[in-house]
Amino acid sequence: MHNILLLGGTSQASALARLLADQGIAATLSYAGRTDKPMSQPIAVRVGGFGGVAGLVDYLLGHRVTHLIDATHPFAATMSAHAVEAARLTGVAHVTLTRPAWRAEEGDRWTHVPDIAGAVAALAGPPRRVMLALGRMHVDAFAAQPQHHYLLRFVDAPSEPPRLPHHSLIVDRGPFALEGDRELMQAHAIDLVVTKNAGGTGAQAKIIAARQLNLPVLMIDRPALPARTELHAPDDVMHWLDHAAPSVADRGV
Repeated sequence: MHNILLLGGTSQASALARLLADQGIAATLSYAGRTDKPMSQPIAVRVGGFGGVAGLVDYLLGHRVTHLIDATHPFAATMSAHAVEAARLTGVAHVTLTRPAWRAEEGDRWTHVPDIAGAVAALAGPPRRVMLALGRMHVDAFAAQPQHHYLLRFVDAPSEPPRLPHHSLIVDRGPFALEGDRELMQAHAIDLVVTKNAGGTGAQAKIIAARQLNLPVLMIDRPALPARTELHAPDDVMHWLDHAAPSVADRGV
């Protein structure tokens, strides 16, 4: 019998939650809690961290979890690494549901940087009009380059204004359409897009729009993670659940 812990926060996690509910499979969706108004879900939900690897191990054993599915954002590196280690320590079957990374195509003008600090450093120079497509978590780091005008797009309205002297803020929830992103960039006279390589199609509109408008993109590459099994579609995870071995926790160890 399945008892699944689904680490979520992505549209893929929500899609998988619906499939699990449709099949009547016992599952809990865990959020980090960074979004003020998360989507309603058809399965049980918990919000907050676990307290590192040790806390996640305790949760897996204490709740007799049989399968751990990591469907967090590709840049949630700490949580994903903790999931790999906790699954190893407990023997709980583990898989990652993640979107394939974007790859540059003809017409793309990408400059790669390894992390947020690299992106901030790359913005040294004269003032530009920058679409900062990163969400609200890392925005304040760019106050180190205050000469630019930044276009921000958040899922929720911030409780405090961003610490950027020159910015425009839009509150909206994706996925976003190509035509809308292209018009947005043109309306704000954007000349550079900064984004993480989130992958998939839901957030790809801005990448295609930048290509069509011949705009450069500062691409933050994905973090390195421990070896793990990765799947790219919720249906693939459902197939995996039919064949994955029962966990140690399920056997009462």
